[in-house]
Amino acid sequence: MSGSALQDVKVIDLTHHIAGPYCTKLLADFGADVVKVERPDGGDSARRLGPFPEDIRHPEKSGLFLYLNTNKRGITLNLKNPKGRAALLDLVRNADILVESFSPRVMPSLGLDYQTLKQVNPSLVMTSISSFGQTGRYRDYHASELALYALGGMAYITGEYGREPVKHGYNQAQYLGGMAAASGTVAALLQRWRGGIGHHVDVSILECVCSTLFSSILDYTYAGMVNRRQPMEGSSLRYPAQTKEGYILPTPGVMGDWETYAEMAGVPELHDPKFDTPAGRQVHSDEVDSLLKSKWLEQTAQEWFHHAQEWRFPFAPVQTMADIAESPQLRERGFFVEFPHPAVGTLKYPGAPFQMSESPGRDGQQVRAAPLLGEHNEEVFSSLGYSSQAVAELCSQNQVPSPISGEG
Repeated sequence: MSGSALQDVKVIDLTHHIAGPYCTKLLADFGADVVKVERPDGGDSARRLGPFPEDIRHPEKSGLFLYLNTNKRGITLNLKNPKGRAALLDLVRNADILVESFSPRVMPSLGLDYQTLKQVNPSLVMTSISSFGQTGRYRDYHASELALYALGGMAYITGEYGREPVKHGYNQAQYLGGMAAASGTVAALLQRWRGGIGHHVDVSILECVCSTLFSSILDYTYAGMVNRRQPMEGSSLRYPAQTKEGYILPTPGVMGDWETYAEMAGVPELHDPKFDTPAGRQVHSDEVDSLLKSKWLEQTAQEWFHHAQEWRFPFAPVQTMADIAESPQLRERGFFVEFPHPAVGTLKYPGAPFQMSESPGRDGQQVRAAPLLGEHNEEVFSSLGYSSQAVAELCSQNQVPSPISGEG
């Protein structure tokens, strides 16, 4: 077995919240040495977001922060201070990658824009993640997750036909941006290895959202069609249906054979010729709904799931988080990993979203818990040649708090 895919790749992580930390988490999970740089006065904003054990806020116990920052080392630097910026430049000289997720105006205002960092390290790959990208008339606008869904067109096609637009649960645009940033960073790193030059990778989360709607965009550019939320008629075939226990998504599939589908469901009335075509089933959707909805109530979602899959129909139960945590499929693939953290004990985390046969990350994807605030100051700065006194002075300048002290 070879080493980790990104072994010996050095990454400086100036990110916060979700998209940026998820990008660097993916790099860290596959072997990169990621040094997370946080503000000394509280660190990453994700430290203040839940969930928290027993719902008690604590900067070292945020479930979101702990998940997004596994396999990283952590230091604190005050980048508004000349000594803090000088220490960052010392890190940049030996780095392969720097990832930041500030508003586009911030890095230039600190004298840390790509052109400046490029003079320090010409081969540096710098990835900037922001809501709208580094250019364009919206570059300095603020955006929330919901705003990105709305601007990116995702909200317009999500929700019920006669209701207002909605978004998916949680922060899907942020994770999508983080994954795209990781892909772009690795692509730039490969190009650097081939050509010896650095790159500035500019990631717009808005564009990441838009890129997922390629079929809707093609419908408009090719035919002038504006896709929107679909009506509820015929919902037995498109929306989750209640079963004896739980909900099932009873789709016939793109190329589903209606006659076989009727046999699988055990509803002979569906063989009526008026239901043979999609148009016919739409016209008589009330009858289809009535026949199928009562049928789904005869078995549980899990029973329908396995039964329909035996007939090669892509049914799926609507799973809760408890179902996912106990999923035999995910367990057999070793998706979840567990390891201890000094502040919260042993936790279970989702693993990396893909596997590599000969280079499985750090021998199991995740082996290092998320860092305490400033945990690796001495280790990292000493490796750069800073004396113990210099490290102490820098940390004093940072006003670094005790790692496990803080709220709650």
